[in-house]
Amino acid sequence: MAKTIFEEMGGTYRQVGDYLLPDITVPAEEEAEPIGLWGQRHARHLKEHHKVLYMNLLTSGKLYRYLVDVDRQAGDMFLRLVKEYADRQGVTEQLKAENPHEWIGRMNNIQACVREVVEREIIYV
Repeated sequence: MAKTIFEEMGGTYRQVGDYLLPDITVPAEEEAEPIGLWGQRHARHLKEHHKVLYMNLLTSGKLYRYLVDVDRQAGDMFLRLVKEYADRQGVTEQLKAENPHEWIGRMNNIQACVREVVEREIIYV
């Protein structure tokens, strides 16, 4: 019997009942650090709206590293923008000491605004 292209390229089959199924596995990925909130949100977005890109990254073994990078970029952007917004709006440690409730309210507002920016610029693209 002639070899299939798959066999010529080094592939093998396994018998399951009456069928020969190709032995195909997804490459293992190194999981050195966990994927954070931003990476998980981006993964969900890819899975729902960019299925081909998601499957290409998954089957090539690059999805985990990609999501860790997106998570790191989004986290860095979030922290940087919160600091910039707080500086621009005069939300300081002095305000925190003098009026903690005002400081909390303003910081919550800043974080909500920055969260929307990060989601629009990095997560949901």
